[in-house]
This record gives sequence, C-alpha cells and structure tokens, in this order.
Amino acid sequence: MTRYKVTSSIDSLDPSPEVDIFDYFHEAEDFICDAVSQRVDHIIQHSPYPISQDEWYQIEENEQQLFKLEEV
Repeated sequence: MTRYKVTSSIDSLDPSPEVDIFDYFHEAEDFICDAVSQRVDHIIQHSPYPISQDEWYQIEENEQQLFKLEEV
C-alpha cells in the first residue's frame, strides 16, 4: 500500500522539519492546504501593514514551497 509523507518546514533553512505520514493522497493534500491557509491567515492577521492581493499571492506561494509531498 502506498503511503504519503508530508514534510513541513518553518522556513527554507529549518533543520528539523515536521514529518507526517498519511494513508491516502487526499488526506495529505488536505493537510497541506489547511496548513498553508492557516499560515497565510496568521501572517496577514499579524501584519502591521495592509497586504495587497499580489502580496497575498506571494505569501501563499512562499508557504506552499515549505511543504514537500512524496510517496513512501
């Protein structure tokens, strides 16, 4: 049975990223989507400055790059 490993880092130089194992692809995908959404919301809510739509897209893209999904 194929399982899916999601590695989530805090930033690009994270020495010990969190690793989660899922039995189904859709569970791993949902986990990543939820985590990215939560991170983006946190950044936007705690920003002292207004965030433009373009900045929002950039933040989301940066956060998505911190997740790695692979079959194990």
